[in-house]
Amino acid sequence: MKKIIISSICLMISGVAFSQVIIGNDIGTATDKTSVLLEFANTNDRGIVLPYLRTMPVAPTEGTIILDATDSTRAKIKYYNGTWKDLSSGNEADISTVLTKQPTVTENNTVGTIIGSDQTSATGGALVLESSNKAMILPQVTSTDVVINPAPGMMVYIKGTNKRLAVFNGSKWTFWAP
Repeated sequence: MKKIIISSICLMISGVAFSQVIIGNDIGTATDKTSVLLEFANTNDRGIVLPYLRTMPVAPTEGTIILDATDSTRAKIKYYNGTWKDLSSGNEADISTVLTKQPTVTENNTVGTIIGSDQTSATGGALVLESSNKAMILPQVTSTDVVINPAPGMMVYIKGTNKRLAVFNGSKWTFWAP
């Protein structure tokens, strides 16, 4: 009986330790799941939306990507790697109308979702992915044209011959190619 209980516990722990999250279905897009922590269903018409920040964080964690809405008439996609970098290629968007539809909340920095760690991360964020050997696979599309009504801050990966990352700032898509 002891062996069965110990084996069951070990099986549950290994399932949690080596698991991944697929949002949208149980297949995802990656053929090899060994390096994937988070991925999305292959819908070909949706993306993920970055958080809209009306107040910039004082000490963000490196790797943070946000939609800077401190001036809602000049919103930009930004990335933090020790200093904030503008990823909008100089493109700004007026998202003031979009922000009127968003709830205004008082943020609780101790609440968030952490995937891939022991759930005791000191990193603040709405969604934190922590892993030393796994990554997130962005939602994949054939073209930004297939995304109907993209939300400001939406990110997608364009697959096919013109492989690149695309981010929508509220008025236009910005593209990054390797």
